[in-house]
Amino acid sequence: MQRDAYNAFTDQLHANLVDDERVLGLVLLGSTADISHAPDEWSDHDFFVITEHDQQAWFRTHFEWLPDHTDIVLTVRETAHGLKILYQNGHMLEYAVFDAEELHMARANDYLVLFDRGPVGVLMAEIAAKPVPSTEDTTTRDLGMVLSLLVVGAGRYARGEVLSAHAVIKQYALGHLLSLLARHLPDGERVHLDDLDHFRRFERAFPDVAAQLNTALQRDPLDAAVDLLAIYEAQLSHVPGYRAAAVPVVRAYLQRARQA
Repeated sequence: MQRDAYNAFTDQLHANLVDDERVLGLVLLGSTADISHAPDEWSDHDFFVITEHDQQAWFRTHFEWLPDHTDIVLTVRETAHGLKILYQNGHMLEYAVFDAEELHMARANDYLVLFDRGPVGVLMAEIAAKPVPSTEDTTTRDLGMVLSLLVVGAGRYARGEVLSAHAVIKQYALGHLLSLLARHLPDGERVHLDDLDHFRRFERAFPDVAAQLNTALQRDPLDAAVDLLAIYEAQLSHVPGYRAAAVPVVRAYLQRARQA
C-alpha cells in the first residue's frame, strides 16, 4: 500500500470509530504510529481499539466498522483479544480490542493515541513505561538450548525427518541464538532493535552478523547447523556461561550426521 493510500486508510479507520460512543479510544502501534519507524509499502496496520466494558466482543466478531470491509478475504482470531485481517489487495491488519481493564495486559513501544474519551492515554503511557521483561536470566538457558537444538535437528535430519530438521535448526535454535546475539553483540546500532521481538530489524542493528545468519539459513539444514554453531563460537565465547566443553561435541555430532 502506497503512503497516500495508507494514510487514507488510517483516516477512514479514525472516522469510523470516533463517532461510535462504544469506543473509548484508538491507538496506532509500531510503524503505523510513524514515530521511530515510518510505514512503507509493505507495512500493515497495527492498532488497539479500546471500548466500553462488554462491547469489545462485538468489535472482535463484526467487521463492518473497518474501512473497505467488503474487500476483506480472511479473518483470523489470533489471540483472545487480537485478530489478523487480510484484504483483497494484500493489505494486512493486526489489531486487538480491549476494554480499559484488559488494556493492562498489552505491551507496546511506539504508539500514538488518535483519540481518547477516557483513560486511554494514561493507560498507554503506563504500558509503554513498563520495563521490558528482563531476558538476562535466560542467557545460560539460551546458550545451552542453541547447542542442544542443533543436535536434535541434526539427528532428525539424519533419520530422514527433513521438515522437522528445518524447523528445529532454522527456527527454534535460531530463536535462542538471536536472543543471545541481541543481548551480547557489541552495541553497534542496537537502537534499531525492536525490544519486543529480537527478529525485527536485526539487519539494521547488526548487518554483518545478519548477513552470515541469512546465508546459513539458505543452506541445507546440516550445513546451516554447522554455520550457526560457528556464529555461536565466534560471537558468544566471551559470554559468562558459554558452553565451551559442549561445542566440540556438537561439532563432532554434526559431522557424523553429515556422513550418515
